[in-house]
Amino acid sequence: MNTKGLTLLELIIAISVFVLATFAVSTFIIQSFRAQNFSLEQSSAINEARRGVETMIKELREALPSDTGSYPIELADDQELIFYADFDRDDAVEKVRYWLDGTDFKKNIIEASGTPLSYSGNGETEVLSRFVRNNTNTIFIYYNSDYVTSTAPADPSNVKLIHINLKINVNPQKAPLHFELESDVSLRNLKENL
Repeated sequence: MNTKGLTLLELIIAISVFVLATFAVSTFIIQSFRAQNFSLEQSSAINEARRGVETMIKELREALPSDTGSYPIELADDQELIFYADFDRDDAVEKVRYWLDGTDFKKNIIEASGTPLSYSGNGETEVLSRFVRNNTNTIFIYYNSDYVTSTAPADPSNVKLIHINLKINVNPQKAPLHFELESDVSLRNLKENL
């Protein structure tokens, strides 16, 4: 008697091997998608922060006395900076504020209005960068004309150079570590060594 076919044991082993192989392949695919998603989110957060810092640097270089006659820098703290600049080129100087709110790095702009002119109201606020992980660490470091660090809050009249340091990380519990975005900006209109 010559019969062809699989025994029950052979069938169970074949199904088990197929299920294990399917599980291994699906786990690999899921992990690959998660890693790629994290990578894209991290890259997007870093690019967003770069654009925000580039914008801030351009505005800081053009810091001017306010339309009310105030000094170009109003507040120079370790996680907050308030200054005046004509960032939209409309011949009116705006009050610009940058600060860290939780993990969001924000910007607020207030136009001068009223008679006499004043910078009142809430203005327009936008989030420049998300996933900023500076927590209580310094974002802004201020230097005087001799390149000596000023302790925050710094005396606005002594600030000539500002160092900016943002730590970006979508998920601090996962590698890689924080991406540190650093830049320096010299305040052109406040230079003393012309």
